[in-house]
Amino acid sequence: MSQLDTSGRVLAGWNPEEPDHWSAPIAWRTLAITTFSLMLGFTVWFLPSAVAPRLNEIGFELTKNQIYWITSMPGLSCGALRLIYMFLPATIGSRKMIGWSSLLYVLPMLGWFFAVQHPDTSFATLLALSFTCGIGAATFSGYMPSTGFFFPKRLSGTALGLQGGLGNMGMSVIQLAAPFLMSTGLLGLTWIAPYADGAPRVFNATVFFLPWSLIAAALAFVYIKDVPVKANIRQQLDIFGNIDTWLMTVLYIMTFGIFSGFAAQTANIINNNYGASSPLAQTLAAADLPRGASYAFIGTLLGSFLRFAWGPLCDRFGGAIWTFVSAVGMAVTMGFCGWQVATADDAGDFRVFMIGLLAMFFFAGVGNAATFKQMPMIMPKRQAGGAIGFTAAVAALGPFLVGIALTLMPTSTFFYGCAAFCVVCAVICWIRYASPSAKRPG
Repeated sequence: MSQLDTSGRVLAGWNPEEPDHWSAPIAWRTLAITTFSLMLGFTVWFLPSAVAPRLNEIGFELTKNQIYWITSMPGLSCGALRLIYMFLPATIGSRKMIGWSSLLYVLPMLGWFFAVQHPDTSFATLLALSFTCGIGAATFSGYMPSTGFFFPKRLSGTALGLQGGLGNMGMSVIQLAAPFLMSTGLLGLTWIAPYADGAPRVFNATVFFLPWSLIAAALAFVYIKDVPVKANIRQQLDIFGNIDTWLMTVLYIMTFGIFSGFAAQTANIINNNYGASSPLAQTLAAADLPRGASYAFIGTLLGSFLRFAWGPLCDRFGGAIWTFVSAVGMAVTMGFCGWQVATADDAGDFRVFMIGLLAMFFFAGVGNAATFKQMPMIMPKRQAGGAIGFTAAVAALGPFLVGIALTLMPTSTFFYGCAAFCVVCAVICWIRYASPSAKRPG
């Protein structure tokens, strides 16, 4: 192999598994820029979840199911777009992919900025704008495989955990920041009508992160380099002949699919089962009922934190055993939440339900870190990158599928169904990856 040369746009002689052909500063710098862009992308992805529940307060007339649809649509588009992004790292390279993606975040922000100023904006237009927000998290299926090219296997769990966890925090950042942004006059936008005094200034949340996206694009174009890993789309399709691609997809649906789905719908679940839209509202004062928007960020923040905090533990003990622990924990907590929703008859029951829901987010965060540690360990590096992209694409449908399911069945029934699915995943993980006699220990 030729000597390492980092002077050009492409890193010549790059091989992270050999210390003489790897540069830690370049790898960590790339991770920092990519993670910054990814976090911004996740704020775009969850933008509809942050603003849709407040639209009726500024003159829109949306039904409960319409709000579910608006908050679900980014998951559908994200899943589809991730199927494209999974091929980009090995075709166009990291620099262009991250730079141009950061610029694309601006489009849905501007679209929502203008739409929320007009309460007569049609439901179809809002759905279309929600669909465009899928680009924000679609980048995950390109960014994560790209990061795998920059780090040796011994650090893959830590690097992917940091990127995935901090990137996922964009979901909680927008949910946490949105109420504050909507309550103050920012960016010199106080002239916008038809907002009356006391009405949430929804437009603030739609464009606050726009300047940061431009900064992320500039950093990517200036500082990120490409690694010499190239393959056309046809060559990358070999991941579908590997049974582990499909099994790890099932496991990642359990962790990230459920995590992202419930993260997007937490506010609606609380409002419809314990809040102003629940049967409890018929007998209790509004002041005694919880507001979903006040709690929506907690689960995503907890799960995202666990994702990067658990990375070093996955490097030390392997990912498979933690995926198994995650599956068991999620099965128990989802069953508990289902039972709580089914028997709720007092506002005090909400606190117990939230304990169960946050415990579910805890185990989901552990599982998200663990599954991404497994793939680089049980698959060749390029295949692992493609598999990460594909599994992430399928699991990104979580917000869409969870949202639609909640319009079709009682909330408790859906919780029970998710618990049963987690039990199946626990069996798969133990037999294939986690038991002492596993065929592919990871």
